[in-house]
Amino acid sequence: MAQQLTTEQLKQIVAEVGRLQARREAEIAPEQVQQILQELGLAPELLDEALVQIHRRQALEVQQKRNRTIAIGVFATVVVVIASTVFSIQQHNSVLARVSTQRNRITLTQDDGGDLKNISRQNNSEVFYRVTLKDAPLGEKLNLSCNWVDPSGQIVKENRYQTREIDKAIWDTHCRHIISSASSPGQWKVRMFLQGRQLSETNFEVK
Repeated sequence: MAQQLTTEQLKQIVAEVGRLQARREAEIAPEQVQQILQELGLAPELLDEALVQIHRRQALEVQQKRNRTIAIGVFATVVVVIASTVFSIQQHNSVLARVSTQRNRITLTQDDGGDLKNISRQNNSEVFYRVTLKDAPLGEKLNLSCNWVDPSGQIVKENRYQTREIDKAIWDTHCRHIISSASSPGQWKVRMFLQGRQLSETNFEVK
């Protein structure tokens, strides 16, 4: 043997030869197996069929183990996906929870920057509820709604809309409703909601 071996390689060779020898000693020749079967009163001619059944069971065990490994992998993947989705939803809800209002006011179509407290029914005016949001989430579109409540407490108008994509944290938005001669006189309220959470409310008088 021309190749020189290191001490570590020699240890590995000795260990491998030992394993091979142990395996060979553990093997039983077919003739010995048949003799043992005869001594036990069993039919030696069934040896081949028994070996086939053993091989089938071993193959089945290997397949079942592989299937379990695949199932565990799929389950782990699903858990990770669900956890990531839940985390994303929680993060999104946390961002929306920080949205609040900086200013809210009532105006007509022509906005002079003021906040009207009295609206005449006779003018059939389109009334705007203008709200300035703060901490609006950049890059998102917000689903907002407004309820216009008459003096009896009845919601006579509901606006539902989606904003454009938010590009600044301070964001102006509005909803509107026409106050006509058919509108009930008295104290009105208008409320703005973000996905069901009330952001603001203001009152005005209809005369």
